[in-house]
Amino acid sequence: MALCVTDTAHALSCRDSKAAAHLKLISVFVIFFTSVIGISLPVVLARLFHGRPVYDKAILIIKCFAAGVILSTSLVHVLPDAYDALSDCQVASRHPWKDFPFSGLITLVGVLTALLVDLTATSHVESHGHGNRNLKVTKDYTPIGASEELGVVEKKLGVEEKEVELGIAAAAVEEDESVRLKQKLVSQVLEIGIIFHSVIIGATMGMSQNQCTIRPLVAALAFHQIFEGMGLGGCIAQAGFSIGTTAYMSFMFSVTTPMGIVLGMIVFSVTGYDDSSSNALILEGLLGSLSSGILIYMALVDLIALDFFHNKLMSSEPFLKKASFGALVLGSTSMSILALWA
Repeated sequence: MALCVTDTAHALSCRDSKAAAHLKLISVFVIFFTSVIGISLPVVLARLFHGRPVYDKAILIIKCFAAGVILSTSLVHVLPDAYDALSDCQVASRHPWKDFPFSGLITLVGVLTALLVDLTATSHVESHGHGNRNLKVTKDYTPIGASEELGVVEKKLGVEEKEVELGIAAAAVEEDESVRLKQKLVSQVLEIGIIFHSVIIGATMGMSQNQCTIRPLVAALAFHQIFEGMGLGGCIAQAGFSIGTTAYMSFMFSVTTPMGIVLGMIVFSVTGYDDSSSNALILEGLLGSLSSGILIYMALVDLIALDFFHNKLMSSEPFLKKASFGALVLGSTSMSILALWA
């Protein structure tokens, strides 16, 4: 079995339960406040500018920024942390963890799980909409006889043209509704993945007694929550949820990390649970890998691919495509830089 080599003196000097508890209480309020700001900004702006010409373009750019944030979160933050947890000498020296790359496997499971949920929900939406497509917009009319005058014929033709126009309009409305349902599904699954990630971060910080680790994490997580909140908020704004649902989803995002911190503090105070134990590292690694897979799928398939290859507005305006790509890079870069501290 491999030996774990650590700097004992440094570890003991940093391990201060009272100082750590004080920092964690501060972090609960700071992270909650920054989470509210992050997720509220795109939602409030969407409400204010809804119906204006720039609205659709602004929402699209915000969503691309969100995709960059979420992709970077999964690949630069969550997955490396999960890999490190399962590669720790306490875990990697044991069977079966040293025999197989479980972080990659569970990430794959997360991707396939997100795909399964996406396929199931999409099939449900399509089957629901298929029944509506069979409904034709028609009106009762009498057959036109040979003896009818030309004016009557023209009137009947005009009615038929209106019926065709109504049918096209109904199909367009139905297509818009399907897109809206898809966007709602994306937002909900995305929030599930983010909640997994947030609970892990919060609980890990809550159980930690290392003030040297917690102190830089407070500031880093504050910015982390702002960017991640903007990402999720942009998706929620585009999905067009009701005010109640939007408020609920925003509230859940805002309180998840603080609740995770409190939960971690409670678990430690009750059980004396060691956040550096092998069982804690395994749990952290598995949950982190799963949430990473979900976030990778959502970012690449439901956000980036959907907008860059299937969005009519972006396809019709080359400048908007460039601006959206710039927002994607900016979001990825901003979130990646935070990996220096958290």
